[in-house]
Amino acid sequence: MTYREYPPHPALRAHVACMWTARVTAPVSAAAPHVHRVLPDNCIDILWQDGRQAFAVGMMSASFLVPAARPVRTVAVRFKPGAAGLFLGMPLHPLTDARAEIAGLWGRATADRLDDALWTHELTDRQRIALVERELLRRLADAPLSSPGSLGLHAVAAIEAAHGAMPVEALAGTLRVSRQHLALQFRQQVGLTPKLFARICRFRRALALLREPSRDGNLAALATDCGYFDQSHLIRDFRDFADGTPGGL
Repeated sequence: MTYREYPPHPALRAHVACMWTARVTAPVSAAAPHVHRVLPDNCIDILWQDGRQAFAVGMMSASFLVPAARPVRTVAVRFKPGAAGLFLGMPLHPLTDARAEIAGLWGRATADRLDDALWTHELTDRQRIALVERELLRRLADAPLSSPGSLGLHAVAAIEAAHGAMPVEALAGTLRVSRQHLALQFRQQVGLTPKLFARICRFRRALALLREPSRDGNLAALATDCGYFDQSHLIRDFRDFADGTPGGL
């Protein structure tokens, strides 16, 4: 499998983390599919693949295995946390650990038109990305004006600045709202609860630090650096979010 990320169009950078493409080209079959594990990353993606309907994938609370029983090409957009609702036109919590066909969100005519443009003719990956970006720009221009000061986006910024090491009570206090109001708005605007979002944010930082060549594998030090109470809490997050151990990834 080959995977590549691309920076988004300048007008999309406030909302889009990256565009990406993937290809499974090796011979595969239903009896012996190519399988890879996807880890939660606090993002929502829309995927267009040759031979199937486009679909949005919501935020994930755990990892999952993706089998590919045939060669497949994918072009996709990965939204920044809290941005997907602007393009999907829906609250984001129903998408958590789920997917939704784009035809049901954008209309069958729009979905079919874009699918035909992407896959009817042989195009380069960059040409396909440009087609997707054109549709995203059109939808952005037609979207209702969003508030740059939305509670969800402020909360995301605070959690990410703390690398996930921020208790919900402290977050609510910083934003001067109740925990209940924060949780409700965050789920609608982002997709997860603020506590789970923060846990995944901290896990992603621990995973990134663990993969640095300079790391010596000292899990106690890693737990301290990432704001975990102790090593056992670090190991629990790796079990919950990666179905494995720090040493096994």
